[in-house]
Amino acid sequence: MDTVGEPRLDRHEEFIFRSKLPDIYIPDHLPLHSYCFENISEFRDRPCIIDGSTGKVYSYEDVELISRRVASGLNRLGIQQGDVIMLLLQNSPEFVFTFLGASYRGAVVTTANPFYTPAEIAKQATASRAKLMITMAAYVGKVKEIVGVKVMIVDDHINGLLHFSELMGADEGEMPVAKIDPDDVVALPYSSGTTGLPKGVMLTHRGLVTSVAQQVDGDNPNLYFRKEDVIVCVLPLFHIYSLNSVMLCSLRVGAAILIMQKFEIGTLLELVQKYKVTIAPFVPPIVLAIAKNADVDKYDLSSIRTVMSGAAPMGKELEDAVRAKLPNAKLGQGYGMTEAGPVLAMCLAFAKEPFEIKSGACGTVVRNAEMKIVDPETGLSLPRNKPGEICIRGKQIMKGYLNDPEATERTIKEGWLHTGDIGYIDDEEELFIVDRLKELIKYKGFQVAPAELEAMLVAHPNIHDAAVVPMKDEAAGEIPVAFVVRSNGSQISEDEIKQYISKQVVFYKRIGKVFFTDSIPKAPSGKILRKDLRLKLAA
Repeated sequence: MDTVGEPRLDRHEEFIFRSKLPDIYIPDHLPLHSYCFENISEFRDRPCIIDGSTGKVYSYEDVELISRRVASGLNRLGIQQGDVIMLLLQNSPEFVFTFLGASYRGAVVTTANPFYTPAEIAKQATASRAKLMITMAAYVGKVKEIVGVKVMIVDDHINGLLHFSELMGADEGEMPVAKIDPDDVVALPYSSGTTGLPKGVMLTHRGLVTSVAQQVDGDNPNLYFRKEDVIVCVLPLFHIYSLNSVMLCSLRVGAAILIMQKFEIGTLLELVQKYKVTIAPFVPPIVLAIAKNADVDKYDLSSIRTVMSGAAPMGKELEDAVRAKLPNAKLGQGYGMTEAGPVLAMCLAFAKEPFEIKSGACGTVVRNAEMKIVDPETGLSLPRNKPGEICIRGKQIMKGYLNDPEATERTIKEGWLHTGDIGYIDDEEELFIVDRLKELIKYKGFQVAPAELEAMLVAHPNIHDAAVVPMKDEAAGEIPVAFVVRSNGSQISEDEIKQYISKQVVFYKRIGKVFFTDSIPKAPSGKILRKDLRLKLAA
């Protein structure tokens, strides 16, 4: 009975969605390396890494030993627990060795795209306070001006610079045992989150162990990887999708990781045939290349049993086209975000005991986690089939953004990570993404933050104001385009603007098109109304 005079509270029902698969035990007290190698006795002699460019094979025993040597070598170089190592590498065995060695040492790895400009690399090295940069000879010119960071090369020997053999040749017996807390940070990828400039995403040992377990552990794993599998690693390891769902998941189950330094369709087809690849984690542009390539039929790709697609949405037409080329393969999508650790949802067609799935869905929420769909206006959770902002809660999400408590508080509220993506969950628990609240542009799965490009544009003396929005593109998914207001009397051209930006940024952040306009639409708060500009583009 209500007490007289007290307001009556209408309680809103919380709609919380969970996986169709039962929760499992996750040993999230273990450091990441111990978890990855927990069952190594079952596959010690099996291939762990196959270097696609040289054919060299490292067994699980080799990789575990080299990783401990690397940890010992890092310690000898003065890398302490909690120090940050920056990897500026294309896919290579050294990437795997360093990541695992850093985990043993209790250090943190921040990953960067080797195609970044010197300014972009320096910005991340400074923000993350990196002590050591491990890279290839080809990129030394980009990093030599960075102050206070030791540089180590994995391929050529260059006078005055450290060489990776110093880590490989260290004595594993001298490795100090680091007392690692499960909530210590082990990986620091950079992401623009839902808005703004790139920020360091703090992923912990507990978070990554949880995320990998959600995918490949349990009696009926969501992502059924076996030790007999050969998993092609063509997606860049500096991207969290490849680092987590390819490298770490493979290590946990004892599968072979076939490393390709970069994507080239002919080489990919050759390697799939040669090594009888069974699992193919791709992104839509690679799926598109396979669907459209006339030479695909010349290769035996029948060994592929699973094609996973992530990092950007894949439409039904593309799914159908690739099914025709790879009839033996199960095809499905996952949905992730760096801050979410990264996997939020995964297709249940990949499970050991698969479920029927719907085209266009990006799976169901991972185990040992909760998802809700929130009305962006009211903040209330929504029932099935109602679109709203996708939020997730669980031990796998990030600890927060490095040195940015405000951005962390905007993203994680009461334990719920707000993704900035709009979607709904249907009657079969499947998640469909319909729109993005967040401003990020996704070029072939790479993030482009409009704010970063806008800051460069308005810094130009001949540009009075500017806004950047995504434009649809068949090959890339989306490309950045700019609306520009010229300064008084300026005649700056589209080409001059494009060149000005391309000198400062990596290729996928380049401006694809410039539209000159009299003004940029803004809210009273000064926020750019990108929705209006997107409508203008569509028209």
